[in-house]
Amino acid sequence: MIPLRAVRRALSPGVRRFSDASGGEIVEDAFERTGSAQLTKQASLYVHWPYCLRRCSYCNFNKYISRENNEHMMTQCLQKETETLLQLSQVSCVTSVFFGGGTPSLAHPSTVAAVLETVSRQASLSEKAEVTLEVNPTPVGMSKLEDFCRAGVNRFSIGVQSLQDDDLKILGRDHSSRQALQTIEEARRLCPGRVSVDVMFGRPKQSVESWENELSKLLSVCDDHVSLYQLTLERGTQLFKQVQGGEVTVPAEDVTAEMYQCARRTLHQHGFLQYEVSNFAKHQKAVSHHNMSYWKGRQYIGVGPGAHGRFVLPGEGGVAREARTQTLEPDVWMREVQQRGHGTRRRIQLNHLELLEEVLVMGMRMTEGINHKHWELFSPQLTLREVFGRSTDVQELLQSGRLILDNRGLRCSWHGLALLDSMLPALLVELEKQISPRLQRDHHTDKQRRPPTHDDSNVKRADNVRESLPVG
Repeated sequence: MIPLRAVRRALSPGVRRFSDASGGEIVEDAFERTGSAQLTKQASLYVHWPYCLRRCSYCNFNKYISRENNEHMMTQCLQKETETLLQLSQVSCVTSVFFGGGTPSLAHPSTVAAVLETVSRQASLSEKAEVTLEVNPTPVGMSKLEDFCRAGVNRFSIGVQSLQDDDLKILGRDHSSRQALQTIEEARRLCPGRVSVDVMFGRPKQSVESWENELSKLLSVCDDHVSLYQLTLERGTQLFKQVQGGEVTVPAEDVTAEMYQCARRTLHQHGFLQYEVSNFAKHQKAVSHHNMSYWKGRQYIGVGPGAHGRFVLPGEGGVAREARTQTLEPDVWMREVQQRGHGTRRRIQLNHLELLEEVLVMGMRMTEGINHKHWELFSPQLTLREVFGRSTDVQELLQSGRLILDNRGLRCSWHGLALLDSMLPALLVELEKQISPRLQRDHHTDKQRRPPTHDDSNVKRADNVRESLPVG
């Protein structure tokens, strides 16, 4: 699913924050306290399982219907690429692992155990580290949950999508609402407090009233975390063709906007706190710490066909972060891993502006926004106020109440929630205006210092990196 394209709620007065056991607010990030030196020493790991039993009508993800039983080979290659990329990154600690897809619950639990064992041989992986597995709520998926826990999984993300059986058929899902509820119950038994439910709105024939009733029913049985996704019609999918041909209708944009607001109200009434544009949790333990690493601009390593990563490669003499994409097609990817240890197809070295663009766009997804300490990790020379506080366009956003820049940092207000997409261009333009002159000066100085024989043309430079996150 494509994450909901909306802005996150600001933590304004009257809005609760997660608290620690003593009742104090959890505001400062432990990672930020350690300083920028930790940026290259830690990383999260995303592992992509590319296979599905069938393709859902709305899905355009990198997934394949396996024609043969090659799980043993796939497992070996996932292990090998994990080993290679961890060695190249030289990270000393893997903070979390996420098995996405595809349908990773189709994999044998021994595959998960093998990858986690490889991680532990190459870097520190705490027994308390979050290890998430995406689960398709079918009888087969549910029957393997306990074995996945034994393999090392301690958090499940269940792709419920809908509790309406007719809608599930339109979406091409291979489970029923009853099976979804049973899977949630079993997952909660095994991992209490660490079960997330994915649910989709903006579905064909859906109304605000039916959505509110469905969500209330789901919240009566689900655990402590909910991810909301708005159905997006992707060109080339079966559902896109059906809508274009007039066979199926979907709610209008203003209706889906009201569905989102309805969901936020309903979730709040059930004790959920919004911490990111699409994500809601009842307490700190329930937060997806893996996804937080993306939104915080931390390093992540992507393993498996089509996976994405962002990390520095000291093992190759690198000092700048790279955006890396693995080969898409599983059979080709496996051949490349067997030949050279990894299946990286594309490497783009990010300059300082491009890195800050990602920090800005990802950070603004969080309800807390970007605090000053967090920004300083990536931009020690220019503060948030120096970058954004002087712009006429940004001042208009601040004065209108849609954007807030104060002693805590930069974030959206409640009223700016649905307008992030319209505000980001002004923020990105101002960022470029402030950073580009410094980059040009640094580049000019660097050219004067470089030996004439040096050539770095083998590493491509990104002009505008906007790649998707590697989460399902």
